[in-house]
Amino acid sequence: MASEYDVVVVGAGTGGYVAAIRAAQLGLKVAVVERQKALGGTCLIWGCIPTKALLEHAHALKVAQSAKEWGLTGVDGAKVGIDMPAVHARKDKMITGLTGGIESLFKKHKIEWIKGTARITSPNTLEVALHAGGTGTVTATKQLVLATGSAPRSIPGIEVDGTQIIFSDHAIHLGHVPKSIAIMGSGAVGVEFASIFKSYGSEVTIIELMPKLVPAEDEAVSNELERTFKKRGIKAHTGAKVTSAKAGAGGVDITMDKGGKTESLNVEMLLVATGRGPVTDGLGVETIGLKMDRGYIVVDSLFATNVPGVSAIGDVITMGGPHYQLAHVSSMEGILLAEKIAGHEVKAINYDHVPRCTYTEPEIGSVGLTEAQAKAAGHDVRIGSFPFRALARARMAGETDGFVKIVAEKKYDEVLGVHIIGPRATELIAEAVLALRLECTVEELVKTIHAHPTMSEAMGEASHAAHGAAIHI
Repeated sequence: MASEYDVVVVGAGTGGYVAAIRAAQLGLKVAVVERQKALGGTCLIWGCIPTKALLEHAHALKVAQSAKEWGLTGVDGAKVGIDMPAVHARKDKMITGLTGGIESLFKKHKIEWIKGTARITSPNTLEVALHAGGTGTVTATKQLVLATGSAPRSIPGIEVDGTQIIFSDHAIHLGHVPKSIAIMGSGAVGVEFASIFKSYGSEVTIIELMPKLVPAEDEAVSNELERTFKKRGIKAHTGAKVTSAKAGAGGVDITMDKGGKTESLNVEMLLVATGRGPVTDGLGVETIGLKMDRGYIVVDSLFATNVPGVSAIGDVITMGGPHYQLAHVSSMEGILLAEKIAGHEVKAINYDHVPRCTYTEPEIGSVGLTEAQAKAAGHDVRIGSFPFRALARARMAGETDGFVKIVAEKKYDEVLGVHIIGPRATELIAEAVLALRLECTVEELVKTIHAHPTMSEAMGEASHAAHGAAIHI
């Protein structure tokens, strides 16, 4: 281990490792300090990748259980179940391959991986408690980058024991399918696990404080998700606050306040999915006087902190405006910061153009303003919506729930937001992200040829609908 590098990154998640690779590509000498035993951070080891793997298994299970409908022989759908050890073995093999891939990229770009836990001792120096024993000192001559990420957080009065009351970190490793599970919170994490466990055979109940599921999404999307979840047998209590949750021999006893009325629920397990908090404890931010806000590191639009030579990216930051705890956001921040450090001219991210993806059944993909947000901002709004059930491709796939909704401004015809719930929504949203980035009009979407038969036709049809002339409805 050398003692001096141009750039030292603390954290090897999707922000940190991408920043390191881009900085190395630009000719900088880079080291990354990571305390976990593998590279990739929360997304790869604990979040995005393992949960989506579990969802893919849920999809495979659904097809096998409907074998007769799909014309599959030799499969008794009624007897098909899920083998959790086999599921985890495949998931873990996938993760190992991906983390190994990052390690190979580090070697390719001559990035030093310092295995240990970092603590800031000065604006450009870290003390590292090495996994191999002892301590080391690392100096960043150009920039110290903090990319320590986030971790699940509970709410006061709810004690997470990791066995009966759990976080998502525990849920991805469950060795069995719980007979019943309640999920606190209906953000992306909550509804994704609701979809997973219902597919695997659990009785699922969602408890959400806000009046609708996925409260950050367009109201029409929330309503559609609630409808499809109800059809699948997933129960939802919206406008409900959990007042107590006690684990015991008979399961978890939950008490909630719903509109002033007390309701009780007993389940085998409770998953707390009420959000994530920044990982800064023990980092030594107070040593150099970093400006903080509720545990987050305060940065400007190009990720500089109040301390010269120290920057931060990813889930650990706050910048006074909208900021999403999403892997793809962290990665873009890492790329831009590396280019800035290397002396390139960079422009701040427009966070209004960040795609938001939720991998439930049906999937959700959205970008830009909701209808309510657009109206609140004073826009004269026009709406175009098209259901997947009218698409041949959706019928072939047996996935006809949901729609594409376009929110546009009337006077200039500019697309302000796109909200998709349905099959392949997380893939389809890419077209909408580009449309917003290029300040696209609805007319330009109307004139864009969408291949047939594809799911993407729903985007073209929704744009026709915004002009009052959808072809197939």
